[in-house]
Amino acid sequence: MRAARIHEYGPPEALRVEEVPRPAPGPRDVLVEVHAASVNPVDYKIRSGAQRALIHYRLPWILGLDFSGVVVEVGAAVARFRVGDEVYGSPTHRRPGTYAEYLCVDERQAAHKPTNLTHLEAASIPLVGLTAWDALVVKGRLRAGQRALIHAGSGGVGTLAIQLAKALGAHVATTCSERNAELVRSLGADEVIDYRAQRFDEVLSGYDFVLDALGGEERVRSFRVLRRGGRLATMIGGFPEAAEKYGPWRGAPVAIGGLVAVTLRGLLMHGVTVHHVLREPDGRLLEPLTRLLEDGAIRAVIDRVYPLAEIAEAHRHQETGRARGKIVIDVAS
Repeated sequence: MRAARIHEYGPPEALRVEEVPRPAPGPRDVLVEVHAASVNPVDYKIRSGAQRALIHYRLPWILGLDFSGVVVEVGAAVARFRVGDEVYGSPTHRRPGTYAEYLCVDERQAAHKPTNLTHLEAASIPLVGLTAWDALVVKGRLRAGQRALIHAGSGGVGTLAIQLAKALGAHVATTCSERNAELVRSLGADEVIDYRAQRFDEVLSGYDFVLDALGGEERVRSFRVLRRGGRLATMIGGFPEAAEKYGPWRGAPVAIGGLVAVTLRGLLMHGVTVHHVLREPDGRLLEPLTRLLEDGAIRAVIDRVYPLAEIAEAHRHQETGRARGKIVIDVAS
């Protein structure tokens, strides 16, 4: 089968599309013929080596953490899926591999694909959907009538989080550039802050929840937007930045120390609870998102589609930080 692997950490060119053996499923695995995958910021952080103090791969390694495809073989202990089922999901960081024509994935990390979505659309959902669900529902406990600020609303997580917050009944503000204002409004944003022209903490106050996708000064300013007793869910761990400054091994404890400091600052200085967002690679957690997708409450937002042969170019585009929604890989083409 064709797959995109890295033989060493490095720039986008480190990704090589080559022929590799087709995997064989274990007892709890389904073998999926992958029709589409997607690119996430964590992918290029892994490819560059910024995450290797946390997750150490035995190179060469196939990357990719989103997939949509068709089950072609099931392990002996599989109970939830049959051959021919259309599935989607996001495997664990320790067992990626969606940049390939076939993928073995634990059945617990897969879900039935939304019937109204193409494989290209479905592949854009799992990682950002599970991230947004953990941030808004599990950690943020966002409820109808509350007010939420979603930073970086035009990005992969942001476009999904805006829609999820609206589906939960929240009033939603978001930050983005002026060129993306129409997009985020179409997703349901009630207030749009052009971060180049306005300071969001001078416009907003008394909010119940903030989804932090920026870190740094913007995270500190976000504390001022929240009421006492509010919640801030952060997706920014600071590991790539710390690894670049201190090296991959010293950087990890520095980043962890920074997260602890942020948590204490939020609580002691602002009366705000800080939660660190984790994507739980659980297919059952995708089921409520599947229902929202099939009901039309959430839709896929795709910036560009690349063939697998152009995976390096897809990574380059992701690293610009200018993608509107998700970058999708058409593996079947």
